[in-house]
Amino acid sequence: MADLGLSLAVALASHARAADHFWSFMEDRSVRLLPHQFAAVFFSTLGQLVAGRGDSAGRRAALAVLGRMYRRFGLQPYHGTAVAAALVDTVRRFAGEGWEPELAGQWEVGCRRALRLAERAAGALGDGPHVTFGEVEACETASDGVAVLTVRPLRRLRYLPGQAMPVCTPRLPGLWRWYSPASVPRPDGRVEFHVRAVPEGVVSPVLVERVAPGELLWLGPAFDVGLSLEAAGDADLLLAGGGTGLAPLRALVEQVAASPNGRRVTLVVGVRTLLDLYDAVALDKLEQAHGDWLTVVLAFSNDRDVEPAAQGDLLSLALYHHRPGQGFYVCGSPRLIEAARNRLPAAGVAADSLHLAATFHSALDSALWVSRQRSAHAAHLGTVLEAAGDGSSLGQFRRGAP
Repeated sequence: MADLGLSLAVALASHARAADHFWSFMEDRSVRLLPHQFAAVFFSTLGQLVAGRGDSAGRRAALAVLGRMYRRFGLQPYHGTAVAAALVDTVRRFAGEGWEPELAGQWEVGCRRALRLAERAAGALGDGPHVTFGEVEACETASDGVAVLTVRPLRRLRYLPGQAMPVCTPRLPGLWRWYSPASVPRPDGRVEFHVRAVPEGVVSPVLVERVAPGELLWLGPAFDVGLSLEAAGDADLLLAGGGTGLAPLRALVEQVAASPNGRRVTLVVGVRTLLDLYDAVALDKLEQAHGDWLTVVLAFSNDRDVEPAAQGDLLSLALYHHRPGQGFYVCGSPRLIEAARNRLPAAGVAADSLHLAATFHSALDSALWVSRQRSAHAAHLGTVLEAAGDGSSLGQFRRGAP
């Protein structure tokens, strides 16, 4: 039976040459819509979506990248014929023995479907950055299975603390995963990502175990994933992070520190054992610097050697420290988020104060994320048009957009 995934995997074994062919195919037919430096990103991301590879969160990340590129490069539905022809010809040329004649039709139909999804995503996500590249400057082993990647983007990233962005290594072209910067935007532009090698995972073990300083990563645009500090107003905060879910919450603490307004913050960090606590030095520095309003609580779910007050699962200790009126933020594994969704409201946490990180592992989660992006895009659009104040049409605004 013909296998889209196999034909793509073989073609991507030479992804740089395949991307060059994909780009040249369209250029030769006067379809000049894709800058050459982004050909590998576009080709591999489109191919992975058509082949249906990756988990639901990874596919959502890939679609966000493709949608933003679709908008930035001015793609239109009528470009679908040329893009599909280029994709089919490229995979056929580079798939070798993985190619079978009946795949041509499957690739063409799948490409058109993926481009329609990209068009819809472009409308929901609106204007903004698309993809840039970053050099890995350091890859430090923080604990067993966890690495801290320090990346220097070639172009300064635009993001807010608590947001997440798609990240891809060219070692696995087109396979994207969501990661949140672990700090507020730094003056030097560097970004720190915390990555855990997920058992049976495809991308995370490569990022943790194989990626080395000097390599490039592909960095997609940042999006709100439900952890915006603005959503809590001026309320005190209770931040509960499991494992590397600590990263965006640490960035929120830094955001509060940059603009202190008298609010108090309790940061609860959940790990299995003391050996799994990978960011202890940074947490200690934060608490020492901001101990007048910041309290760091450690929760060890499977370590009987720590003091009794620190023993327990993350949500139990977070509920112990919860006070009415706090903005309650939770970030971590899909299992943790689902438990929080079910358990915290039943324990009395008000729905309007509960902020859970998006995981994209359920249809509802994805729908809420899309709705959030549409709302943000509409609000931004309204602000721009109001600022114009001169009867400027939407079409004029878009033509003037960078």
